Amino acid sequence: MKFGDYRVEIVPDCEFRLDGGAMFGVVPRNLWSQTFPPDEQNRIRMNMNCVFIDTGSEKILIETGIGDKWSEKHRAMFGIDRKRSLDESLQTIAGVNANEVTIVINTHLHFDHAGGNTKLDQSGTPAPSFPNARYFISGAEYEHAEAPSERDRASYLAENWQPLKASGQMELKDADYEVMPGLRMETHAGHNRSMQCWRLDRGGQTLFGFADLVPTRAHVPFAWIMGYDLYPIETLEAKKTLLPRAAREGWACLFYHDPEQPLGRIVEDTGKLRPVALATLA
Repeated sequence: MKFGDYRVEIVPDCEFRLDGGAMFGVVPRNLWSQTFPPDEQNRIRMNMNCVFIDTGSEKILIETGIGDKWSEKHRAMFGIDRKRSLDESLQTIAGVNANEVTIVINTHLHFDHAGGNTKLDQSGTPAPSFPNARYFISGAEYEHAEAPSERDRASYLAENWQPLKASGQMELKDADYEVMPGLRMETHAGHNRSMQCWRLDRGGQTLFGFADLVPTRAHVPFAWIMGYDLYPIETLEAKKTLLPRAAREGWACLFYHDPEQPLGRIVEDTGKLRPVALATLA
């Protein structure tokens, strides 16, 4: 898909499942289940929609999904349903392989956003999945990942970033920075204090990646906030700032965890904001 003079492709990793109650916090099950029906374990179906951007000079991958390093026990726990590897999806959808990616960006280091940063080598040791890439990570997020709280410790697996430090491929970045002309990373607290969202402005258009601030289309209403968020009031304030602006300015929006409608716009309808699906960025 052309986006100004850049090419942008959505590259889904694979489907997985998390508890619906945790994903929707204080929202009653009889409401969220209308859009995301749970399975017998109360888990909802989700995906991880990574984004590939070809700027002409750089081949950029934003997020790397959940990765392939899971035991059978954990694959069952998270309902991981992998049809093909992220590298195979990248090749099929974007026409590039892992060796050609030059920049990898993580909005934060939770296992479902950074799990594909590394893969097991022939000896069973985690090694960088993208051997020729620079990996961009917020310095504040790296510090938090190295010393997480008891509440979010299970979301951080050091095997997803420590091999990058050892290889010299990790680059720690500021809270807000420009990756390339038109592509910026912005820290928006709520999910934690250091998670970043990304914004691409090109050709008079804006594409905004909400990461876990608005993980699915169902999370557009202000009060629909994940139970996983460490600072839900800050999530609320960020949504109140970003979502009305997205509606006013006609942003295309990427909902990272949505299994069916990852791309949409926000519209105001009778005083409320709601998502409208987009098939492409054209």
